[in-house]
This record gives sequence, structure tokens and C-alpha cells, in this order.
Amino acid sequence: MSVSVLAIDDSRTIREMVSRTLGDAGFDVTTATDGKAGVAAFEGRRFDAVVTDINMPNLDGFGVIEAIRGGRTNRRVPILVLTTESGPALKERARKAGATGWIVKPFEDRAFVDVVRRVTGGA
Repeated sequence: MSVSVLAIDDSRTIREMVSRTLGDAGFDVTTATDGKAGVAAFEGRRFDAVVTDINMPNLDGFGVIEAIRGGRTNRRVPILVLTTESGPALKERARKAGATGWIVKPFEDRAFVDVVRRVTGGA
């Protein structure tokens, strides 16, 4: 059984890049178009990792992290933030909310896959 990853981003291009990159590496990837849809998808299925953008409509990445960490199931899932933001205050806020790691867009395919493998122990 492959490792499942939920990728949440409002950019169709980024969703496709993440899906292709992780899919080619053997991961099972589900995508969501914003934070609200991402949390709904998370509640409907067990994932081995979550990759989320920060700046999204309906529910931002901080809200996603807080919803997952405050939820009833799979609260310890690794959550990676994938964003164009790189400010230390935002990184600290994400860490305090429960993010596992921070990756700045654009990402290098191999490094991205390596990070997801490291936090999931799989694929």
C-alpha cells in the first residue's frame, strides 16, 4: 500500500506539480483547492502527510493546521507548509500551530520528495 498525501493549494499549477512530483515517486496524492476543502478531505480519509499552502481563500494554511491538530483523528499527521512566504514570524506561527516543516516555492523535485519520505517513512 502506498503512502497517501493530501496536498492543499489554491493554485491549480502547484496542485498539479505536487501531484505529479509525488505521484512519480510512488505516493498516492489527493488534492484540495483551498483550506476548507482540504480539511473536509482530511476528515473523510486517513492520510500519512499533509502539504498545505498558507495563503488560500476560505481557510488559510494556519487554519488547516489548527483544524487538523484540534481534530478527533490523525492529529499527529506530519504537516508540511509549502508556500512562497519565508518570513521568520510566519514560520514560527506555523510551528506553534503544529506544522512539521516549511518548504519555500518553487521547490526542487528531489528535495521535496526526500522531505515527504523523511516525514512519512515511506514510498
